[in-house]
Amino acid sequence: MSRVVVTGRIPEAALEKLRAEHEVDAWAGPESISREELLRRVAGADAVVSLLTERIDAELLDAAGPQLKVVANVAVGYDNINVPACTERGVVATNTPGVLIDATADIALSLILMATRRLGEGERLIRSGEAWKWGMFFLLGSSLKGKTLGVVGMGGIGQATARRAKAFGMEIVYQSRSEIDPAVASELGARRVDLDELLAVSDVVSLHCPYGPATHHLIGAEQLAAMKDSAYLVNTARGPIVDEAALAAALRDGIIAGAGLDVYEQEPTVHPGLLDLDNVVLLPHLGSATVETRTAMAMLAADNALAVLSGNQPPAPIG
Repeated sequence: MSRVVVTGRIPEAALEKLRAEHEVDAWAGPESISREELLRRVAGADAVVSLLTERIDAELLDAAGPQLKVVANVAVGYDNINVPACTERGVVATNTPGVLIDATADIALSLILMATRRLGEGERLIRSGEAWKWGMFFLLGSSLKGKTLGVVGMGGIGQATARRAKAFGMEIVYQSRSEIDPAVASELGARRVDLDELLAVSDVVSLHCPYGPATHHLIGAEQLAAMKDSAYLVNTARGPIVDEAALAAALRDGIIAGAGLDVYEQEPTVHPGLLDLDNVVLLPHLGSATVETRTAMAMLAADNALAVLSGNQPPAPIG
């Protein structure tokens, strides 16, 4: 029987699956586990089931010891994991792709609607108790029909977001490392362009690319200035893809019309320049936050860990 350390709270069904075969040490505190406590607990672990809030680096891998076989991240993103350090030590790193496509695409479309129709502003106005009156020019937003959605990163989530946007009558352009399936491109009427053209023609730019050195601050002051002043930026991918300081300035100065964010550069901290702006919608990383999706993520992470501990190939290895 192997020892499995779970770094944070996950759905009980996944814990039961792990406990059926192995000894499980699961952090159940209301707050995130401290670094000191995490390093203490992983000592001697054969598997670590990690959350995005925990940094899996050389220090942690060495604290765990040479018997560690697998790090199973309960997320599709894995910028919290030093994958080369895992590979160097013979540790298999895994993630949970696929299961959160629809939930994240739903949030992306929600942010598009909230930003373009100024729904956050309207909700805050009602809650403030301030007097208001219907009028022809009261909180005017922008419709989606006939507008262009630019998708940066046309993987599963990007395609699902495009499919939802098309149902609202939007035209689709995308920037991606490779062409998508021709059948999908035909279904969506999607046209592949470079990033410069996408920024210039899109009424909404939605980010779905992976995060890494090549995409750090992919959207900064120069790219924001290249967008239409009537355009909106939506980010449900990873926070550091956007230079938040540059975005705050662009929103303040009317360089773009608005934005919707579910992820942040220094999560959970949000750039203070964004907090007082009415033309940005701010969500606390809710992309995968449905009961069904989070359960599926945890179950896939458990399957990944169990497969490696049994000497088998995991369903979702990284790389």
